[in-house]
Amino acid sequence: QVQLEESGGGLVQAGGSLKLSCAASGSFFSINVMSWYRQAPGKQRELVAALTSGDNINYANSVKGRFTISRDNAKNSVYLQMNSLKPEDTSVYYCYVQAKITKFVLQGFWGQGTQVTVSS
Repeated sequence: QVQLEESGGGLVQAGGSLKLSCAASGSFFSINVMSWYRQAPGKQRELVAALTSGDNINYANSVKGRFTISRDNAKNSVYLQMNSLKPEDTSVYYCYVQAKITKFVLQGFWGQGTQVTVSS
């Protein structure tokens, strides 16, 4: 019912910046949560940042002060501004959205993932 299109990944040097975008489309009543996860090879997928419809924001300790999550309700999009990137930020980044498919049914959806590589 919901399709997520991610973009903005790429290769940057340490200390550089990237901005990831995720746009939601399809049939849904409303979006409750928009968030970003990342998963590096051999490691578990971890939450990077989350933004609820009530504007409650959570960040992983490893990215606090460097990453900023934001949303554009008119475009049904969520963004992740990543500054002061470090090699350990290298990972595949996934957009995750929880949307109300009907008035009472909440469903989670994953984006396809976008590669972020930070060189030393």
